[in-house]
Amino acid sequence: MQVNKLHPIFAAEIVGADLTQPASQELIDLVEATMREFGVTCIRGPVISDEQHLAFARAFGPLELPGPFDPNTPRRMAYGLYDASNLDVNGEIIERESLRAKFSKGNELFHADSSFNDMPSKWSMLRGVIVPPERGDTHFVDLRWVYEELPQAMKDRIEGLVAEHSFLASRIKGGVDPQEVERLKTQWPGAKHPLVRISPSGHKCLFVGSHAYRIEGMDDAEGTALLAELLDFASQERFIYAHKWREGDILIWDNRCMLHRGTEFDYERYKRDLRRANINESGEERSAIIALLPVDQAEADARAKQQA
Repeated sequence: MQVNKLHPIFAAEIVGADLTQPASQELIDLVEATMREFGVTCIRGPVISDEQHLAFARAFGPLELPGPFDPNTPRRMAYGLYDASNLDVNGEIIERESLRAKFSKGNELFHADSSFNDMPSKWSMLRGVIVPPERGDTHFVDLRWVYEELPQAMKDRIEGLVAEHSFLASRIKGGVDPQEVERLKTQWPGAKHPLVRISPSGHKCLFVGSHAYRIEGMDDAEGTALLAELLDFASQERFIYAHKWREGDILIWDNRCMLHRGTEFDYERYKRDLRRANINESGEERSAIIALLPVDQAEADARAKQQA
């Protein structure tokens, strides 16, 4: 196995790992070390199944499950994986104006997965099953590097501040009508995180993203402005690594010190099937989602057909 850098500052790839076989301790140790140093790791090797994906993810911690399990719900993938595609349960492209597609637009803003959950998020592990032939890159930002580049006056200003994170806040920023998410407010309570965290590598990092929407003890307008200023700073081109997908890529990133966003592609022309496992630092495997997201009509029709 070989580790190659993908960016001058962070991100690397591991070549030569065979994930069709149970993970060896050597591979587990290599991935942990690579993630500590680089924060983003792509594993390129043979194409694997959903079950192999889940087994590999569980080698690094308990999973955050995508929602309460319902055996009657049609699925395109094994339970335990999040669907990050533009496809319905029949594998067809969903309508761009559907509520699910609108919710997905929020993924095009820089964020850390599950920063709004009460569980201790560790990594995301995203697999490229079908990737568009052009565009559709995933962008990453290393928040350790961003913190180092902040002016000292800003470092002093944000030290000790705590931000509140909400999934619904990021969906509204992505363009969803606030009334569409009103019914979910009490079921997605959110979480709080300091603006300056210590990363697993021991470095200080700025912890912001589109899920962060207010700062404790600060006027809402002032807090919103500060969060926007910090996120604008972190989103500069010089901080970004753009990952160009290949079919079968396993892309891992550390949600404690990395931001990511999806980028646009020809949505109505190309299918894009990405499947993600979320890994926590500790605790039992349970769902962080109390209420499931709105179901598209195509999915509802498929469910009704199956039940009939």
